Amino acid sequence: MSDTTVVDLSGVAETSLWTLYNRACEATRRDSLLRDPECVRIYNSIDYDFEGSFGRPDGSHALRSAIFDAALRPWLAAHPGAAVVELGSGLETQLQRVDDGHVRWYCVDIPESIEVRERLLPPTDRCVHIRTSALDLAWIDSIRGRGPAFISAQGLFMYFDEESARRLFTRICEAFPGSQIMFDTVPQWFSRATLQGKAKAGNYRLPAMPWGINRRAIEATLRSWSPRVELVTLLPWAPVRGIRRRALSAISRAPLVRELVPTIVRVRTRDRGR
Repeated sequence: MSDTTVVDLSGVAETSLWTLYNRACEATRRDSLLRDPECVRIYNSIDYDFEGSFGRPDGSHALRSAIFDAALRPWLAAHPGAAVVELGSGLETQLQRVDDGHVRWYCVDIPESIEVRERLLPPTDRCVHIRTSALDLAWIDSIRGRGPAFISAQGLFMYFDEESARRLFTRICEAFPGSQIMFDTVPQWFSRATLQGKAKAGNYRLPAMPWGINRRAIEATLRSWSPRVELVTLLPWAPVRGIRRRALSAISRAPLVRELVPTIVRVRTRDRGR
């Protein structure tokens, strides 16, 4: 079809197609928890065998995006015209869902991912694309000194080794006082499964996720990494509906076994004077 976009992504970059697929399929449901018309548009425009690669859609990525949106909207209302930094932006359409007409948005991702993004979601005067890995801390110089920021990283930190995640988190805390950092983690058992090549979505073998951390260790770990951490909030996320959601919902309430599920982490950093 002449109006479709052919993409050629591999490794971690290809996961942007997996999350796009899951969000788009959820957004087209009548009982959807996420309104995301731009995601659906992009999904329909890409020439890729989504179901053949990823199997049946799973709404958990849509739920994750909805949780991030719910945190970001009131923050934007309290900080009009402030900066949002989206690390590992891929084909995420959060800006299109929450745009208040004033926010300054920065998409940070590796060059091959930004190249695909720009064909489908071109930059604007308020949305800047930065072609670099989040681990190349030079991106910070593009945003520093402009007041509080909201740093969002969906599906990113687990693909780094622990030392790289620590270094990135620490620099963000230092560079953005009085700001918010939001990201998600996977538990240690799941990290090990990816390292052994056992974690799959349909026929797609998930890339290695070297950094796994159990829920009970998250806050203490982050505070040991940086004295700039002021508040840590932990939120579980799971499949949207069906027996898997009921099972994981029960697990998340059990202190000993809730370590088995992924966690969304929201951190507030201290102001410089505190």
